[in-house]
Amino acid sequence: MKIHEYQAKEIFAKYGVPIPPGRVARTPEEVKTIAQEVGKPVVVKAQVHVGGRGKAGGIKVGNTPEEARSHAEKILGMDIKGLIVHEVLVEEAADIKEEYYLGITTDRAARRNIVMVSAAGGIDIEEVAATDPEKIARLHIDPAIGLQDFQIRQLAFEARLPAAAVRGIGPFLKALSKVYADYDCSLAEINPLVLTGAGTLIAADAKINIDDNALFRHPDLAQYQEAQEDDPIEAEAHKRGLTYVRLDGDIGIIGNGAGLVMTTLDVVQREGGRPANFLDIGGGAKAEVVTKAIDTVLLDKNVKGIFFNIFGGITRGDEVAKGMLEAIGTMDITVPIVVRLTGTRAAEGLQLLEGSALTPAATMQEGAQKIVSLVNAA
Repeated sequence: MKIHEYQAKEIFAKYGVPIPPGRVARTPEEVKTIAQEVGKPVVVKAQVHVGGRGKAGGIKVGNTPEEARSHAEKILGMDIKGLIVHEVLVEEAADIKEEYYLGITTDRAARRNIVMVSAAGGIDIEEVAATDPEKIARLHIDPAIGLQDFQIRQLAFEARLPAAAVRGIGPFLKALSKVYADYDCSLAEINPLVLTGAGTLIAADAKINIDDNALFRHPDLAQYQEAQEDDPIEAEAHKRGLTYVRLDGDIGIIGNGAGLVMTTLDVVQREGGRPANFLDIGGGAKAEVVTKAIDTVLLDKNVKGIFFNIFGGITRGDEVAKGMLEAIGTMDITVPIVVRLTGTRAAEGLQLLEGSALTPAATMQEGAQKIVSLVNAA
């Protein structure tokens, strides 16, 4: 689950992290009021779950309350990468001398959390990693002892931070590490960590992503959950209880089991097709789930065909077939659908599908070849 910048800052503030004074607003008049309360130049920042807000015009400095209000009129309602801005964060503009990056995420290869520190803050850290990887200091956290003071100093020196930052970075990294663990995060960032003209450090921006599987441990975070996510189809699939990831191709992929679906993506790609999504209906999927899956895939207007690859274990082939028949009987489906069905009650399922508009395939490879051929011929 992603949360907004202002929500992440609320969490960091509980752990003693200094943040600029301000609060969230939903109307231009609220923005003006907050700017008057701050009494100094403010930054008006679009609150959407996507990067690149500044480049899109979603972050503006207002030197007066009226100027802040004018910026808010333009930012509220703005479309940033398909997401509409409904609220903005209005906070005191920082006197920026230098900007740094602090972040923690999970290194799955090392099976440990990894801390990253860079003097090149304020820009996309992936870009820094690609062009100047030596500018990022990295350190894996030993889960038995946590992040130690000497390791913090080591990170600061390796990142070549100035003396003022080296002396003050410790509390920020300790708070970041504690937030990451306490909230079951998959990512926690302060970017930029600003060194002001007065020589103080302040978290000018913040980002927190929380592992969905751990949300049951954090009922206090329910207030942060929103329907709006990076992709509207992914958001809808999430509401429907489906495991769906949107890709950039034109062949919808539906299977049962993450490994099988990923293999299906590879096989379709190898046959010259371009997968439009990853969709795992899971084990024991009933007809209703299958219908939801087809409907979700077809929300993507780029989809020109669907490949169903089902290996029946817990999942029954006849239940899957019933869902497919219900879908084609109640929905206006104009794209070809290829079905590979094997395993538990596959014979019964294939018998149900006889005479339908669905195209059967005996193997995964055959199914991939057929759907690619049908899509290319369309």
